[in-house]
Amino acid sequence: MSKAGEFTLHPDRLFPADPATRAIARDLYAGIAKLPIVSPHGHTDPAWFADDQPFADPATLFVIPDHYVHRMLYSQGVRPEQVGVPRLDGGPVETDKRKIWRVLAENFHLYRGTPSFLWLTHAFQTVFGFTEVPSKDNADRLYDTIDAALRKPEFRPRALFERFNIEAIATTESPLDDLRHHRKIRESGWKGRVVTAFRPDPVVDPAFPGFIDNLATLGRITGKDTATYPGYLAALADRRRYFIEVGGATSTDHGHPTARTADLQSEDAAALYARVRTGGASADEAELFRAQMLTEMAEMSTVDGLVMQIHPGARRDHNPEIFRTFGKDKGADIPGPTGYVEELRPLLARFGNRADLTIILFTLDETVYSRELAPLAGHYPALRLGPAWWFHDSPEGMRRYREQVTETAGFYNTVGFNDDTRAFLSIPARHDVSRRVDCGFLARLVAEHRLGLDDAHEVAHDLAYRLVKKAYRL
Repeated sequence: MSKAGEFTLHPDRLFPADPATRAIARDLYAGIAKLPIVSPHGHTDPAWFADDQPFADPATLFVIPDHYVHRMLYSQGVRPEQVGVPRLDGGPVETDKRKIWRVLAENFHLYRGTPSFLWLTHAFQTVFGFTEVPSKDNADRLYDTIDAALRKPEFRPRALFERFNIEAIATTESPLDDLRHHRKIRESGWKGRVVTAFRPDPVVDPAFPGFIDNLATLGRITGKDTATYPGYLAALADRRRYFIEVGGATSTDHGHPTARTADLQSEDAAALYARVRTGGASADEAELFRAQMLTEMAEMSTVDGLVMQIHPGARRDHNPEIFRTFGKDKGADIPGPTGYVEELRPLLARFGNRADLTIILFTLDETVYSRELAPLAGHYPALRLGPAWWFHDSPEGMRRYREQVTETAGFYNTVGFNDDTRAFLSIPARHDVSRRVDCGFLARLVAEHRLGLDDAHEVAHDLAYRLVKKAYRL
């Protein structure tokens, strides 16, 4: 940072303060800084790459879809309506995109010290050439600068994809999605690799809005009888094949409240399904069904080869008013305590010893890094650890992750980095933060004579590029 109101991206940002260790980190980073980005899990819109239309305006690009931005503003009394978040009842919200941008600019100081500040300022400088922090005084001028740039061909989604040196990116779709945008990308002849990921929550979670209707839709689009448990499983397997064939999927993703798994006898599983599909299941039965479905999904992965991601522990939509008014995923999700050792035992008893299966575990509960996750991944061939996720996708969170996981699981039972973002322009920033933090961690090992410099260079390359390609079969 320079004087108030101005900023530069310092070349040593996020590196250790100790001069000797910082010099090692610089050297390591120089060897990986320009590696291609592999983004194996995220929530960017495939329509951006299918249609390649200009992004609409600065507010639509940076404010309206970003729940990191919403939650900070809301914590300071800014209502979602004020930044254009649509209401479920169609009620009035701010539609003037310049006014919405002004809200962000005037409140940009709220993001000091947060990862959002790093991501946003990185995008502002590297993509649009800003050298000043957004504020009330410059809001309109910066809006006009971004808006004018977005009209140019070099700022369209495909051009930015190539400019960001993205080798592959995965979106995430419901099993009910027809994948028309992925089909259009593949038929267009464009060389950018955009694949889907199979997210079955709408048809495996009885608490998901519209679950019973979703089961009927699943049966209709697959031609399977989802009134029966075998027919339901066959429909899921059918959609997984469709996602592989049409969307190039290499992974599934499961956003369950817990990591609980179950391995019921087939007749018990069928009886449980009969209760959940008619809406007659209790909360405990719904949780048991989700647990059973994780094991069923693992079995399907042994057949079709899809990598399995488990993202548990979010207490989603914690704020009932926000959920009622604006719906899901509006910044009101809160981390909760999450167990893995006993919860995963049924699944691991069946599949944990299979080296041909990859199950990637994530957590929002940092207390389990060294106690549960690292020992599990350090033993079971099927398990790998995903990177610091969501609330911990930050320099401090990444450091805590490496410090607590590496001593037991090593580097090679982890899977590199994934950005898990809806904000396309933040992708280079997020990967850069991860690479810098990892180089700082490795530099300390070298400085303490725990790792040779040549080995550290190889590990840095693995963490930034090779591990993610291998783990996600990209």
